[in-house]
Amino acid sequence: MGIMLGLVVIILIFAVVSTLLLTGKADENYGSSVKRNTTNLTLIYVVIIFIGLASLGVYIWRI
Repeated sequence: MGIMLGLVVIILIFAVVSTLLLTGKADENYGSSVKRNTTNLTLIYVVIIFIGLASLGVYIWRI
């Protein structure tokens, strides 16, 4: 369980740092590419939710 908690903390720190680094970059063509951006964000959320549910399943299965 300690390893799982450590992985969660590492992923959380990575996510926060990545988010802060990306917020400094402006996209000049954001208004013209809303559909592409929405599709990319949707795919990212689907992948993250799948990984989260799979991780939860492994965690519950290992208990």
